[in-house]
Amino acid sequence: MSRQIGILGSMVTVTSSAVFVVTWSSGFIIPAFATVDVSPLTLLVWRFVPLAATLLVLVHLTGAGEGIPAREVRVQSAIGVFAQFGYCLAVYAAVAAGVATGTVALIDAIQPLVVAVLVGPVLGLRVRGAQWIGLGIGAVGVLLVVRSQLGDTGAPPWAYAFPALAMVALIIGTLLQRRTTVRTGVLVTLTVHVSVTAVLLLVLAAVTGSLVPPASWPFRIAVALTAVFPTLAAYGLYWWLLRRIGITALQALLFLIAPTTSLAGSVLLGEPMTPVTVGGFALCAAGVALVLVGDARSRREDARAE
Repeated sequence: MSRQIGILGSMVTVTSSAVFVVTWSSGFIIPAFATVDVSPLTLLVWRFVPLAATLLVLVHLTGAGEGIPAREVRVQSAIGVFAQFGYCLAVYAAVAAGVATGTVALIDAIQPLVVAVLVGPVLGLRVRGAQWIGLGIGAVGVLLVVRSQLGDTGAPPWAYAFPALAMVALIIGTLLQRRTTVRTGVLVTLTVHVSVTAVLLLVLAAVTGSLVPPASWPFRIAVALTAVFPTLAAYGLYWWLLRRIGITALQALLFLIAPTTSLAGSVLLGEPMTPVTVGGFALCAAGVALVLVGDARSRREDARAE
């Protein structure tokens, strides 16, 4: 029976990981369609405001927020400022400045290596040799994927600071979440993050004159898609997987974001798919496999040691 439960748990983890990669990648693809005739900030604010209201009602009806100390809400609010508001605002700013989608997705390729360097001094965790090799192979694969699809976008040099800022914001939020003793459920965690982000975006949109949405069905569909997939599904799975598989394995999954984004761009946007791109896909998959196998081996060794 325990073996069957273990197999079922593994299937849930694998399926959740796949859904996470696809939904997170959609956060780069959908804006490419939706921000052609509308300000990225307008799409971003209406991506979060209705969802925040919906989640607050859901938390109230289910009683999920009862008994949660104010301190835990404050901690989750701080995490949300970095992991959602800071990350999403910087990504959309990069898109608005003309940085190529593949280049923006590169932030998710660099992040695992930065986190691997930081988990030791910040969290006291050890990244093993096989995992380092996997992270390196995955990084090379992503660089090949992105390099094969980069074009001359004409974006000014300063615009490339936005992807770097997005990466830094998500890393800070992730490390804070992993280090804190706060253990609110995924629903409450997501509600706090989305609500804080919605409030900050409302203020920013009002100040910049980007608050009023266009009365068009394509915009409404884009709002619904970005609220459900890259926000509700992707971020919910991000925090759930962080607790289930650990920070190193989760960061390794981010190596698959750029290839998935590139594949979707090829199918939906007609972006080129070259042999170099396919080779990058293979290296990404190999790198993630090495990290996950190394992580599983480490868990088994730790379990035997106990």
